[in-house]
Amino acid sequence: MSSSSTGSTNSTSSGPPRSAVPRVAAADRGATRIADRVVAKIAAQAAREVLGTASGAPAHATVTVHHDIARVRVSLEVDYPSDLAAQCAAVRRQVALRVEECASMSVPEVDIDIEHLHSTHTRTTHTRTARGRDRRLR
Repeated sequence: MSSSSTGSTNSTSSGPPRSAVPRVAAADRGATRIADRVVAKIAAQAAREVLGTASGAPAHATVTVHHDIARVRVSLEVDYPSDLAAQCAAVRRQVALRVEECASMSVPEVDIDIEHLHSTHTRTTHTRTARGRDRRLR
């Protein structure tokens, strides 16, 4: 045997053996950023889940995200007469739950703007024409 042999089986490696290098978990390899508009779509869909499709125009949401905390504002058009407070409370719960589930963000508050009330009586006696004007049904 030669006296210059170091006993290493991997003479081209200058660092520690591969098994000694710590592996980085997949969750720690990079950052994930979810755009505000994506969180807004999640919030609007959650509001629609509560209100259903018969409640008029679809819900619209705006969101501001700062360090995984989402501040949400939802604009709604709802049927009247109905329990507006109960509908708003249900929308708040569902929006917060969905945003937390889908985007892993904390939702400390959900502001709700009711922009329009739809009378259930008016809906059954009016229809929209092709030009967007109301026309009374006979």
